[in-house]
Amino acid sequence: MALVYIVEDDADIREMEAYALSSAGLSVAAFPEGKAFLAAVQTQLPDLVLLDIMLPGEDGMQILKRLRADASARAVQIIMVTAKTSEADKVRGLDSGADDYLVKPFGIMELVSRCKALLRRAHRQAAVLKYETIELDDDRHRVTVDGRETELTFKEYGLLKYLLENIGTSVTRDRLMEAVWGFAFTGESRTVDMHIKTLRKKLGDAGSLIETVRNVGYRLGR
Repeated sequence: MALVYIVEDDADIREMEAYALSSAGLSVAAFPEGKAFLAAVQTQLPDLVLLDIMLPGEDGMQILKRLRADASARAVQIIMVTAKTSEADKVRGLDSGADDYLVKPFGIMELVSRCKALLRRAHRQAAVLKYETIELDDDRHRVTVDGRETELTFKEYGLLKYLLENIGTSVTRDRLMEAVWGFAFTGESRTVDMHIKTLRKKLGDAGSLIETVRNVGYRLGR
């Protein structure tokens, strides 16, 4: 049975959420503030968290960032539940690592549906590509090197993913351009080379794993 933690300071809303999710067959624990919740996380990781933003003491955004900075908790699905309705607030929450954003007031059926959708996502097998110290989790669109998250642009991510999918293969620049940019590579453009250069830099020591194949292109692994 999936475990859901609710962090909500409004007792009526907290009880309503807990009742709805328990009735839907989920195991639920509810907390009025972040301190007790974070202590519970250290004891047992939940599958899903419903996290209010406006909380006494440490607010929901701070708690969200703490969870996403904890390697053991990064796979936990998180829905921000809040009265804040502006697009900027939603973007801030999603960019900080939330998986979904639910605005008060909301319907019980919508709450249960969103929770179940995220739990299905969490329990399906993630597409993870690895080589040496590099790991690319395509399900979460996340890259880590030696366990530390590395921020890549969309194109850098695409290049790394393609190289990881073709370990040991010398990949030409035109194949990379077609796979990542969506069109055939022509002329003397240095676009691929420039992106490989920045990708190597962001990967740190692991960047040397991407080899230049003279007169051909690039290769990751042998």
